Amino acid sequence: MKKFDLDKYLEAYVYSYKLHKKQMRKGSNIPYFTHLSSVSNLIIENNGTTTQAIAGLLHDAVEDQGGAKTLAIIKRKFGPKVAKIVDQCSDTTIEPKPPWKALKIKYIQNIKNKTQNTLLVSLCDKYHNASCILSDYQKVGEEIWDRFTASKQETFWYYESLYKEFKRYLKNHPELIKAYKNKVDEMKRIIT
Repeated sequence: MKKFDLDKYLEAYVYSYKLHKKQMRKGSNIPYFTHLSSVSNLIIENNGTTTQAIAGLLHDAVEDQGGAKTLAIIKRKFGPKVAKIVDQCSDTTIEPKPPWKALKIKYIQNIKNKTQNTLLVSLCDKYHNASCILSDYQKVGEEIWDRFTASKQETFWYYESLYKEFKRYLKNHPELIKAYKNKVDEMKRIIT
């Protein structure tokens, strides 16, 4: 494994924090930045590179904080590899966003075209999201679904569909894929 560039990572950490510091997780008082930090930590814990870890910190920046302009800044500050991962992790840069289901179908269909770097970042993102859904369900029960545009059945469909694609296309991370599958199975139990 190449040496981890902590200085570049810290620069991305601060930049990501500044972009997202006013954003909260849906239906909570939890700063959104904690999700980005958690995704990045999960990447690092699964032998991710500096590039992947930085992309984990920035994976929602384009979608949530400025679109193409933000992507250009990311490319300039952190390089084309990080920018490519961030771009491939983004559902859309269009405002207002297209309907949820259409975005998710497109994302699933495009998994096969994403790089291995992007797939690891995406898997860590979806794993953390699923973990938070399950944790929040334990705290608030059925009202968790009021936070989302999608129904609980659609949410499960999306996470299960992603599992199938990650299993098919992501190489070298079988344990993480298995852990994600366990989250999806747990989600299925609470939905049915």
